[in-house]
Amino acid sequence: MGRNPLRGFRTPKEKNPKRVTLTCDEYVALLRVAAEVDWRFRVMLILAHETGHRIGAIRQLRWSDIDMDDCHIRWRAATEKNGYEHVTPITQDARDALLEALRRTDGVGESWVLPAPKAAEGPVSRSRARTWWKKAEKLAGLEPRPWRGWHSLRRKFASDLMEKPLKVLCNLGGWKSPETVLQCYQHPDQARLRSALESRGRGADSAPN
Repeated sequence: MGRNPLRGFRTPKEKNPKRVTLTCDEYVALLRVAAEVDWRFRVMLILAHETGHRIGAIRQLRWSDIDMDDCHIRWRAATEKNGYEHVTPITQDARDALLEALRRTDGVGESWVLPAPKAAEGPVSRSRARTWWKKAEKLAGLEPRPWRGWHSLRRKFASDLMEKPLKVLCNLGGWKSPETVLQCYQHPDQARLRSALESRGRGADSAPN
């Protein structure tokens, strides 16, 4: 065959892609067993939860990106999928996790915050991060759930901060486009929807006679 007959045709996209959001209970269960997997997994898990960033950017953090005194992280454009370089503050939980990493690594300059277990000249690989996640799910006794993974923590971050101004959330999580957050990341649950209704005025019933 001289040419690909499918060349030029677009691959159909799923109309309603499955976008799983990690629950609080699932996060707590994973955190409880994280140290049994590897100290790096525990640090990555906490940073993913506390910063809302992609695991690819977290894996490739260098100590020169971390300011422990001013408590912030610089996210390099080269490691961000959207090429957006920015700086975000960190929580106490994130700082404690980084201190754990600091005790176990060189902690200087361009060295990796999360060096690969068997090749410290490189960071933890994508495949190892995925393998560790699956191992943690098993140790935590979580039922297998399709599409649950590192990115489900990013969706949890966006949903947890749903009440915050969208611009603030975008800056914290490294999103360039508010539309992306609204379409792909924020998923209001029934409790949040009910609370919104209950906080609304009662309309005609509350009007004076």
